[in-house]
Amino acid sequence: MGELSVPSLKPLPDTTAARVLVVGDVMLDRYWFGEVSRISPEAPVPVVRMSRTEDRPGGAANVARNAAALGAQVSLLSVVGEDEAGNCLDRLLAESSVSAHLFRDPALQTTLKLRVVGRSQQLLRIDFEQKPQADTLAAKLQTYAALVAAHDLVLLSDYDKGALDHVHEMIALARAAGKPVLVDPKGDDFSRYAGATILTPNRGELQGIVGRWTSEEVLARKVDALRAELSLDALMLTRSEEGMSLYSDAGVVHEPTRAREVFDVSGAGDTVIATFAVMLASGLDRAAAMHWANLAAGVVVGKLGTAVVSLDELRAASA
Repeated sequence: MGELSVPSLKPLPDTTAARVLVVGDVMLDRYWFGEVSRISPEAPVPVVRMSRTEDRPGGAANVARNAAALGAQVSLLSVVGEDEAGNCLDRLLAESSVSAHLFRDPALQTTLKLRVVGRSQQLLRIDFEQKPQADTLAAKLQTYAALVAAHDLVLLSDYDKGALDHVHEMIALARAAGKPVLVDPKGDDFSRYAGATILTPNRGELQGIVGRWTSEEVLARKVDALRAELSLDALMLTRSEEGMSLYSDAGVVHEPTRAREVFDVSGAGDTVIATFAVMLASGLDRAAAMHWANLAAGVVVGKLGTAVVSLDELRAASA
């Protein structure tokens, strides 16, 4: 199987009819911005004088927000706590035109990542998280089955926080309904994603599963073996400064990196899979969808924190 050339770029499709269902672990990204002018007399740490705060959807919620920013009709299914962070996520998603189906677990603390930023540099991150209860997840699975039929494509965003404990059943339900399933994986056991249409690991995640490779030929063989083992139609590998590669029975398509300036990579993977999903749901083939996802990655890493990319920014990046 040889490497294929990237096809001539197709124009951006009409994304308004694309219906994408995002399922996975959501979190709230909270930013405290301030100025750093001195070191604390209590310990050798900077003192940050707070000036403003900002909340953004994170995890699968950021994936959904990115898909909606590209004009798609987006639904999100997840689990949150009965708390302030969960309420904040609900509000932010509504403002982002995402139809959110957030199950409330009173015993759960909504995952919150608090970042302290001084002079545009992240100084500290504090995480609050715990896994949801099994009965909450079981109820979510019933709602998931009802939602699948109303969407063109299912996107499973795994952050290993417990929302996708039933991922194998979710994949089976979607495939039985004739819907393609994209999975942004996590962890050291990819067998739980068997039967998905496309897997989108990053370089480190794939190495954790198939081991290191010494050449592109060795990598292609390892990916082909993994695709066969998991019955995947394709695998899209995100490779940081090396761009992206799409592996399928048709061969390998490679996209070089498009980033002009890297400011912050947090959330870039969310933007990539969201863009890829929206383009596929809008009728583009996989190679063309990867091209636009790669352009989106080049734009979003030039922004601070979890952010989105608009269609206008994609057009400008392709010029």
